[in-house]
Amino acid sequence: MGYFYLLIAIIGEVIGTTYLKSTNNFSEFLPSTYVVLGYTTAFYFMMLAMKTIPVAITYSIWAAVGISAITILGALKYKEIPDLLAILGLGLIIVGVIILVFFSKMGTN
Repeated sequence: MGYFYLLIAIIGEVIGTTYLKSTNNFSEFLPSTYVVLGYTTAFYFMMLAMKTIPVAITYSIWAAVGISAITILGALKYKEIPDLLAILGLGLIIVGVIILVFFSKMGTN
């Protein structure tokens, strides 16, 4: 169940971060509402995930998937296309998390 909670946390964080740029200093009601609800959901479900998944694993997956998703959504929504080095950096982050999760004793829970 912990990984399901983590997925919900990631979705909440991605929604919140995606709309953060559109809040116009929190003067736009709907984007600001998405940010607050997204981050509230993210932290609540991340807390639930951490009850069964080690903190390092939870946060690593949350950060890597969130960074990757935001990069893709930023390219689609805001036309912020990552360059080759940014894509390489994302790849290294993902490989690092895979190593942490699958080859670490911490990932055995």
